[in-house]
Amino acid sequence: MQVLYFAWVRERIGLPREQVQTEAATVAELVEELRGREERYAAAFADLSALRVALDQELAEFTDPLDGVREVAFFPPMTGG
Repeated sequence: MQVLYFAWVRERIGLPREQVQTEAATVAELVEELRGREERYAAAFADLSALRVALDQELAEFTDPLDGVREVAFFPPMTGG
């Protein structure tokens, strides 16, 4: 699946996107796999309350399943003004 990183998540990981092969069943499991890769991923995913996730361009929860998902995007909460 394609994993996209936006804003400071991209800055910490150092990539805007990557293709990921995973056996994760949920977004939370995918995050755990990514955290285990190396320190930059651990830093980016250290505080999930500071992150949002979208599955195939629809806002989602970290408990949501990944079955059939082609794209996962991680980004900070949006603020308006």
